[in-house]
Amino acid sequence: MGDIGCDGTSAESGPPRGAEGNLPLEPDAFVGRAAELDELSRALAASRLVTVTGPGGVGKSRLAARAAARRAPRDGVWRVELAALGDAEFVDHVVVEALGLTDHTTRPPRETLRSHLAERRLLLVLDGFEHLVDACAEMVADLLRRAPGLRVLAVGRRALSVAGERLVPLAPLGEDEAVRLLAVRAGQHAVGAGDESQMRELCRRLDGIPLAIELAAGRLGALSPGQVLERLGDRFRLLTGGGRDALPRHRTLRTAIGWSHELCTPEERLLWARLSVFAGHFDLEAAEYVCGGNGLAAGDVLDVLSALLAQSVVTREETPAGARYRMLDTLCAYGAEWLAGVGDAERLARRHRDWYVGLATWCELDWFSPRQREIAARVEADLPNLRRALEVGLTDPDEAHLGQHLAGSLWFSWVGCGRLAEGRHWLEQAVRIDSGHERPRLKALWVLAHVAILQGDAVPALAALRECRRRAERAADRTALAYAEHRAGCLALITDDVSRAETLLRSALERYDGIGELNSNVLMARVELAMARAFQEDLPDAVRMCEDVRRVCEERGERWARTYALYVLAYAAWREGDPARARELLTDSLDGAHGFSDLLGSVLALELLALVTVTEGRAAEAAVLQGAADRMWPSVGLRLFGSAHYNTPHELCEARAREHLGDERYEERVRRGARLGRDEAVRRALRGTGAAGGGPAPEGSVRRAAAGAPTQEPAASPAREGGETAG
Repeated sequence: MGDIGCDGTSAESGPPRGAEGNLPLEPDAFVGRAAELDELSRALAASRLVTVTGPGGVGKSRLAARAAARRAPRDGVWRVELAALGDAEFVDHVVVEALGLTDHTTRPPRETLRSHLAERRLLLVLDGFEHLVDACAEMVADLLRRAPGLRVLAVGRRALSVAGERLVPLAPLGEDEAVRLLAVRAGQHAVGAGDESQMRELCRRLDGIPLAIELAAGRLGALSPGQVLERLGDRFRLLTGGGRDALPRHRTLRTAIGWSHELCTPEERLLWARLSVFAGHFDLEAAEYVCGGNGLAAGDVLDVLSALLAQSVVTREETPAGARYRMLDTLCAYGAEWLAGVGDAERLARRHRDWYVGLATWCELDWFSPRQREIAARVEADLPNLRRALEVGLTDPDEAHLGQHLAGSLWFSWVGCGRLAEGRHWLEQAVRIDSGHERPRLKALWVLAHVAILQGDAVPALAALRECRRRAERAADRTALAYAEHRAGCLALITDDVSRAETLLRSALERYDGIGELNSNVLMARVELAMARAFQEDLPDAVRMCEDVRRVCEERGERWARTYALYVLAYAAWREGDPARARELLTDSLDGAHGFSDLLGSVLALELLALVTVTEGRAAEAAVLQGAADRMWPSVGLRLFGSAHYNTPHELCEARAREHLGDERYEERVRRGARLGRDEAVRRALRGTGAAGGGPAPEGSVRRAAAGAPTQEPAASPAREGGETAG
């Protein structure tokens, strides 16, 4: 039966997501299973851990999706697809990602999950866990202990064997339901199912396994039910000696798949096998490159793929990254066996790696363009395949430089899309390899340093920067020297060594100019230099630099670095006594940062909006915004980086809000803000509404507040976030 896609949409019809969670509220065309659905619903009501078990192709995923939609708790239903994950080490990372969480700290992803789930009521659907059962069982047991509002619905071919687990075994369809499914699926192929007696016999031969029935329905456009029966009967007798009653159901499914495979043309069988190299979704261009050649012209891939779609071997779904394709795990495994059997698995794995190395290279270059958000969506959709390419690239000693290049080229995903922990894992692997190719290793080193800086891990960052600089000087690599100096300047900036930060950032910018480098990295170096000037009370120079960055961003369509330039300009506007202008700039900055899932950019904007809000005379709303920011900081790192420069605006806002509200009311409003989720907090801040503590302050009082502010008021830096947005 049709699978449910990674983004929560059905592989067949793609219904919209619900308001909460990533699972559709109404899964697509669902045939039969009324009794099983009721049983599973009752189990979910009675137990916090329910596991649906059964053989491949029996319809576990679809039943689970339907039951989950029935019992969606307050904080939604969140589906985690694990079938495409090969490394148990990344189970926690994949769950974090499925929940839409962003965490820039060094804490393990499990801690992020514990913190997020502690006070929430949600249903977590773990689908396709059987090859990762030990890691999943340990994670589930741990989270259920620590999150009383969590329920888990696991879907796999075996039990998790966790205390309190309730099993719901799923059997094949009864004959009437199987016949109905065959008729419905045949109708979807615009053909009639034919004689009812033949339909019933066909469903009996297929043991009522939904996937086998769908494969048969896909053949009814070319064969009559009688012809299907004849061919299927021959196949069964060949494998079992004719005794259908003794036929195990897993062999029935395998036989049905093998029968469908034999009915394919040689080109269709070849493409089926080659497509098994993909992890999860893939697009047409990837299929044409990876699978074309050696007996299947790239130009013919679309026609052959369309034939596999018509036979339900491949499914198509719409995603934020466009139309994509996938094979169910059972069919993919069958194809992989054929690929290994013909001795072509290693060659296809290399072609797969090469395609995704090329994709990452293109995405990195195209990041400095109006297509930044499209690139972010593309990388998110292709993350399972990028992981597989990294595994291949970093385990082949002869071509490890390609893995190093891939790990470094994805810096914008690690830094900007909330994947610092995973990026660090791959980058640390990459820099340990002596590939004999210095340039990709140097890039992996400065990207590793960048990631470590953003995680607040200064010692490993310094070690990586020193090694990068030493090797770059030896290799006379001017590009690596520029990036190493830039990152060293970032580190100095967030540790309050402002004079050294200015020196290093100016030197880095000179190096960038010398090699003709202009991208989001360079623009962010200019913004960071502007912050260093602001920290040293030279606001006019900071404004000049950020206006120049803003102009370049708008000329090039660059959105990410622009959000930080706007932030500094907003701070300057507040200092100049123009809170209306500051609010306008900050809402633009916050909207951009949140759109990129840029957690640091968002929380910095919220902090400064709180200061602007209290300046306007709305102390109660300022306290709410501070509470919302307080909730976000643990996922970023040390609040305001532990920096005296960054902390001054927060302290000023808090002091003025407490003075106006009193301690008790201030604390109550902060607690109210801390209950807001990130999306809700951002929506509230962008509206600029909420409980007012008074009307806007007169212009004179605003100017007096600015004039009387401490001398070390910062413009707050994005250095920890990695607003550097292109390579």
